[in-house]
Amino acid sequence: MKQIWSPWRLRYVAAPKTEGCFFCDKAAAEPARDRENYVLLRGEHGLIILNLFPYNTGHFMVAPYQHVPSLEDLDAHTLGGLMEMVNRGIKALRQTFRPEGFNVGVNLGAAAGAGIADHVHLHVVPRWIGDTNFMPVFSETKVIPELLDATYDKLKKVI
Repeated sequence: MKQIWSPWRLRYVAAPKTEGCFFCDKAAAEPARDRENYVLLRGEHGLIILNLFPYNTGHFMVAPYQHVPSLEDLDAHTLGGLMEMVNRGIKALRQTFRPEGFNVGVNLGAAAGAGIADHVHLHVVPRWIGDTNFMPVFSETKVIPELLDATYDKLKKVI
């Protein structure tokens, strides 16, 4: 098997696993730490945060401040606010990276692939024609061409 090295990811992969909820911890952190935590936006109902293990450059998540496992646990006002945040993030991605499409989705429960099943969140993944090249299929490797810090800085300017 061939390998592609991405040593900058080691600090994320090797980071100690913490107790508690990732989204709640980032929401409770001081706003002065937003860049370090990759929080792009704090809204009335939730936050937009970059995914530490992105499927593509610009992959972000929208999570409510309320710690609940499913969308049906949120009131209509919160749901609407989260969708407004999704739209705001998509607009920022369009301005910054000019994707040709998007995947927007929610994994409800561990069986559906939710890595954090106790705190519902939406994924927004920008897509380009040809971004699903041979690498993931043949070598189980995804190539992300930009560091998270650079992606954060670009999106933060326009969001």
